Amino acid sequence: MRQKTDRKSRRRAVEFLRPQQPQGAFSYHFIGIGGCGMSGLAQVLHQRGHWVTGSDMQTSDVVQKLGRRGIPVSIGHRMESVPGYVDCVVASAAVAEDNPEWVWAREHGIRTLKYAQMLGELSGQMNTLAVAGTHGKSTTSGWLAYLLHEAGCDPSYVIGAQVEQLGGGSGAGKGVHMVVEACEYDRSFLNLKPMIGAILNIEADHLDYYRDMDDIISAFGEFARRIEPGGMLVVNADDGPTTRALADYSGRRESFGLERSGHWQAINAGFDMGLGEFDLVYQDQFQGHVKLKLAGRHNVANALAVAAMAHGAGVGIDNICYGLENFVGVGRRMSYKGEIEGVVILDDYAHHPTEIQVTLEAIKARYSPGRLWCVFQPHQHSRTRFFLDEFASSFRLADIILLPDIYFVRESEELKREVDAGQLARKIIDNGGQARYLANFDTILEVLCGELEQGDLVVTMGAGDVWKVADELICRLGRHS
Repeated sequence: MRQKTDRKSRRRAVEFLRPQQPQGAFSYHFIGIGGCGMSGLAQVLHQRGHWVTGSDMQTSDVVQKLGRRGIPVSIGHRMESVPGYVDCVVASAAVAEDNPEWVWAREHGIRTLKYAQMLGELSGQMNTLAVAGTHGKSTTSGWLAYLLHEAGCDPSYVIGAQVEQLGGGSGAGKGVHMVVEACEYDRSFLNLKPMIGAILNIEADHLDYYRDMDDIISAFGEFARRIEPGGMLVVNADDGPTTRALADYSGRRESFGLERSGHWQAINAGFDMGLGEFDLVYQDQFQGHVKLKLAGRHNVANALAVAAMAHGAGVGIDNICYGLENFVGVGRRMSYKGEIEGVVILDDYAHHPTEIQVTLEAIKARYSPGRLWCVFQPHQHSRTRFFLDEFASSFRLADIILLPDIYFVRESEELKREVDAGQLARKIIDNGGQARYLANFDTILEVLCGELEQGDLVVTMGAGDVWKVADELICRLGRHS
């Protein structure tokens, strides 16, 4: 068994291992550094002059990219992976309490932080723009980071989805701004200290963690109060729960809205094959005509939030209009995978009833398919049980719904036994839809390959690994074409 040593003496013994650093710099070790958020946070700290190392269970493109940028990563989790001289160890939310690196750091008195806590500390050191909301966070934060980048601000960003136009979901810029996707699960967004924050919408979700809707609204209200003095909050004027959350908020705010008057408005809005275009208006003054490359009414609202936040960060209106018009989206949001033998294949992250409904509406408007097939992988048994009726009605625009088993994550075996995808299939059928519970991906692929016709569209949908069906379907259809 490794002998427990005094931290101070151990530092003296291995101090020569530590590179020279600027005054005020610290050394950080990241456990689980290969994740999107963790890798982005590590890069931002490295860019700011700190010494950063990490470990992960397996190598990946992200891990190799970190190595090329001067951040060494050890494969596997061992006590020996922690450098001899480290000021703070940061762990991803997925790291267990008995992780050997985590245990070793605590035993030796080294400061330990979870990812959300470290992101919160860094957010107070930069001009942070944080995007919160039940839906649309990834698209809006990726859009904002892209717009700031194109405007020459060179922002850092940590986003929970891939942004192809930026080369990934996270990055370290040399500018003063940092864009973050502010996740409400586990109240992690309450660690942030934004200069500009946004609340896109508030709806019931994460009911495995939150007590009820009032509890969720209260958390968003607390997020609003985290805005730094002199900062600004951007809010959806059309969203009732958001209005409730801000009942006692007294800070500066700007609103956006499609239905009600707001500081930022989309006037004369129309849609061409699902793609929105509108006159951008701020405080009743015309700013420019905008044509989006993203489909759906919900993305017009997201565009207004992006415009408001960018304007608050000092970006000029010409750059705002350019950034709104030229953004093509983030990964797994109506992502076009290909077309084979007249069958279009898409992939999407939607896993909440509201997201499913608006995404299917946008797909119908954008592609006008002969038949719309939806392969939906429910995400979490708790979410499926809480929203069983809402899920059943959200698929009304899909012609055929294929359901594999529920994606099992952070839940008990007891909860797993309470609901299954077969129950959801029966609910959809009772609601007038065509649904089949097919358990596994191979069976679903056999059905698709045997029944698809020219003019059909298939969308794989869910927050789990259902994207594998889209990728494999392209391979199988390609072999038969």
